[in-house]
Amino acid sequence: MPAIYFNHGGGMIVGNNRFGLPEILDLAEPLGMAVISVEYRLAPETPHPGPVEDSYAGLRWLSEHADEIDVDPGRIVVAGMSAGGGLAAGVALMARDRGGPTIAGQLLVSPMLDDRNDSPSARQMRGVGIWDNRSNETGWNALLGEAVRGGPEVSPYAAPARAEDLSGLPPTFIDVGSAETFRDEDVAFASRLWQAGGRGELHVWPGGFHGFDVVAPSAAISRDAIAARAAWLRRQLGR
Repeated sequence: MPAIYFNHGGGMIVGNNRFGLPEILDLAEPLGMAVISVEYRLAPETPHPGPVEDSYAGLRWLSEHADEIDVDPGRIVVAGMSAGGGLAAGVALMARDRGGPTIAGQLLVSPMLDDRNDSPSARQMRGVGIWDNRSNETGWNALLGEAVRGGPEVSPYAAPARAEDLSGLPPTFIDVGSAETFRDEDVAFASRLWQAGGRGELHVWPGGFHGFDVVAPSAAISRDAIAARAAWLRRQLGR
C-alpha cells in the first residue's frame, strides 16, 4: 500500500509521534494508505541537526523495510504540519542531495520554513494567534541557538527557506492560512519551487489561522482544506 511518512508539529520543542495523528489517519484511511509517524528528538535538548537527521533516518528505515510492513517504497509521501512541515521539507532536500530514498510527494501543512522570522506576515501577526512571531523565535532559538538563528550559517536542512536550489524536489502541496505567521514564507517557498521548475500546489485559506482545521474541523474552510489535501494525494497516487 502507499504510505504517509508523518512529522508532527510543535514548534520543534513539544509533541510526540501521536501529536496530530488523528487528522493524518482521517486523511490516509479513505485512500488506503499506511501512516508511519516519526518520533524525532526535540530541541533545545537536541538542537539541529538532531531532529531532521532523526526524521531522515526514519525515512530510510521505512524505505529499506517497506516490504516487511506491506508498503510500496515508490509511493511514500513525506508529510508534516507546522514544525513537522519544515522537517518534511528538510528531509526532502536531504533525500535529493543524498541520493534517496525516493519520495513520491511532500505534503506541507502550514510549514515552519524560515528562521529569519521577519516576513510581513510574521510582523503583521505579532501577538495574534496560537503561534506568533515571538513563539516562532522561541522555537527557532531552541533549535539553532540564539547566536546562530537569523545569521548566514543556517543550514537549509534546518530552515528549508534558506535553500538556494529548490530543483529536483518531488511534487509538493503547501497550504497555509492567510491570517498566520507562516503565510508569506510559505508563499515565497512555493514561488521559488515553481521558478526552479518544480511541480507544486499552493492554497492560502482566507481568514485561516494557524491550525484552523484542527481547532475547528467542521468549519467550511476546514472541510475545504482537508478535501484539497485528499484530492492532491489521490492525484499523486494515481500518477
